[in-house]
Amino acid sequence: MEVRLPDIGDYKDVPVVEFLVKPGDIVAVEDPLMTVESDKATMEIPAPFAGTVREFAVAIGTRVSQGALLLTIDATAPATVPSAATPENKKTEAAAAAPPVRAEPSATAKVAPVATMASTLPAVTAVGAHATPSVRAFARELGVELGMVKPSGAKGRILRDDITAHIKERLAGGSPVQVPGSAIGAGLPAWPAVDFEKFGPVERQPLSRIQKISGGNLTRNWLTIPHVTNFDKADVTGLEEFRKELNAANKDAKVTMVAFLIKASALALKAYPRFNASLDGEELVLKNYVHIGFAADTPKGLMVPVIRDCDRKGVLDIATEMRALADKARGTGLSAADMQGGCFSVSSLGGIGGAGFTPIINAPEVAILGAGRSAMEAIWDGKAFQPRLIMPVSLSWDHRVIDGVAAARFLGHISALLGDFRRAIV
Repeated sequence: MEVRLPDIGDYKDVPVVEFLVKPGDIVAVEDPLMTVESDKATMEIPAPFAGTVREFAVAIGTRVSQGALLLTIDATAPATVPSAATPENKKTEAAAAAPPVRAEPSATAKVAPVATMASTLPAVTAVGAHATPSVRAFARELGVELGMVKPSGAKGRILRDDITAHIKERLAGGSPVQVPGSAIGAGLPAWPAVDFEKFGPVERQPLSRIQKISGGNLTRNWLTIPHVTNFDKADVTGLEEFRKELNAANKDAKVTMVAFLIKASALALKAYPRFNASLDGEELVLKNYVHIGFAADTPKGLMVPVIRDCDRKGVLDIATEMRALADKARGTGLSAADMQGGCFSVSSLGGIGGAGFTPIINAPEVAILGAGRSAMEAIWDGKAFQPRLIMPVSLSWDHRVIDGVAAARFLGHISALLGDFRRAIV
């Protein structure tokens, strides 16, 4: 069966930079097969079905676009490694194969000989750094520029050990490690290596591909964006009654409070366009469209599908599209295009609980809205206490672009819309 390049968004003619398997390897569904890299992103191409890798139709450096034939897989091959294959044989085959199989070094491998080996090899440029996406994410987490790391892997590949050795060398020499884009000397030590089994039995579970990608992105965003979070409360008593009426009248639509949060956010972005922007160097890119992402919990990890043109869609349309994207995220999976182009994000824990939280900004956006679980509170109306359904909301924002006064007004605007959604039509 043929494996072709799936939809990877707006990217075309991207080069193949690395093979993660070789002919004869047995792969399962979603196992990474190869890596392609544009000027903005590195993407692993997963296996669409299980089987044995037969032959590649491309080479390192080949430029490919959506639909291009990448390789063939024999889907009729056995799904397990033959019992005759011993660990020794597999090690010998792996050592002789090119390119090498991806592997994450153990904590015990992070020793001085690695640093010694690395010191004999030349450093590579940041653009030409040869490393897997997981190693690139590890470098981002620690704030290390790959162009400054000396590789020790085959064909100049940078390994995790090379990054930790680089940090140890900088710390030993008194040179702080720089966090890219921040110009702040972090001086971060290497991640502690702990023998957990020494303290009791443990169980190890590999991170999903989504968790690996999102983990690196979240760490980068938290380290490089100066976050500030505002908190407020919205009286959603009337809105909740309206939501129930909508669901009763529209059996095919399941309107959740998140749909109202998205619509209110879209209207707030129109009223305060500075929040509908991205920082690009020393310029602010103001967008004339309103695309909003929402956090969707899936078995493989958190995903953020994007609903487009939310300012021109009604709540029912937004709710229907939300449901379709959430089902797709939990089922067949979202394409790259489904998660691109967002101007603002909404994250709600209302269905689970919590009185408030500080969501991390989804770069290159400059703000994100969080919502907790609504609860009945006694609110003074000037004459008596009245029972009202109150929703806690929070807004995390980038202080390089937004100031506190603007953030308070923006969040207040959203709270006012939620409190009286008739404002949405004026």
